[in-house]
Amino acid sequence: MAQRHSRADIRKARKRKARQQRKINCRFCPSGCDNPPRPIYVDFKDVKLLRSMVNRNGQMLSRRRTGCCAKYQRAVRRAVMRARFMGLLPYVPKD
Repeated sequence: MAQRHSRADIRKARKRKARQQRKINCRFCPSGCDNPPRPIYVDFKDVKLLRSMVNRNGQMLSRRRTGCCAKYQRAVRRAVMRARFMGLLPYVPKD
């Protein structure tokens, strides 16, 4: 007979697994986020990259989801806003 786990046991196992996941490094800082390359700039014409930073509803993903450092997350935000203004990215999804 299979062993049944309580909700508390399942919750503990999920927390343990979440803690064990490896930290996502910033994709823009090759040598770590302590000394990022200057100038800090994300190309707004790189639509493929920017689409990976935006979800299906057109909302920008958080740093926790994208793995960017704070400096580059701000640069990504500016790039997405510029791309939207230029018409490369939509403001709202198509229904």
